[in-house]
Amino acid sequence: MPVPRYQPHYTFADYAQWQGDWELWNGLPVAMTPSPFGNHQQTLTRLARLLGNELERVGCECEALVELDWVVTDDTVVRPDLMIVCNGVPARHQQTAPALVAEVLSVSTASRDRTFKRALYASQSVPLYLMVEPEEQQIEVLHLAEDRYHPLASAVGPFSLSVHPDCEIILDPSKLFRR
Repeated sequence: MPVPRYQPHYTFADYAQWQGDWELWNGLPVAMTPSPFGNHQQTLTRLARLLGNELERVGCECEALVELDWVVTDDTVVRPDLMIVCNGVPARHQQTAPALVAEVLSVSTASRDRTFKRALYASQSVPLYLMVEPEEQQIEVLHLAEDRYHPLASAVGPFSLSVHPDCEIILDPSKLFRR
């Protein structure tokens, strides 16, 4: 009879001691290196600025936060590219489901963002999930209904997002993807 293979199971306490950029998925470490390339960072910076400006424009109490750890459970910690949080800015890590999560897709992360993270965010009841594709200059907007994500109507121009009761913002892809 073969000996069972040992597979370590890490927790947030372990994660907090690690050097470098990591996420923790169901107790397994996932390296977040190398850092994203320029186009990814440019898109993320623009997205954060656009969403932050919109939240301010409509007087919403929510905030757009970039690359903050979200401690989902004791053995799952992710670092979305961007989150909109509406329950106050956390002193350290996000502990509750954000109102919106956005991931800027790249060759090295697109598969993870479309599978594991999509399922994780749905299981945690994140109402809106944006997958931003800088190369194709597209935004896939998913809305949670009946415990799964459904695409919102695709927009050629600006579209609105309801991120919180009485907080509807507009996102204009032409401002995000300007070259």
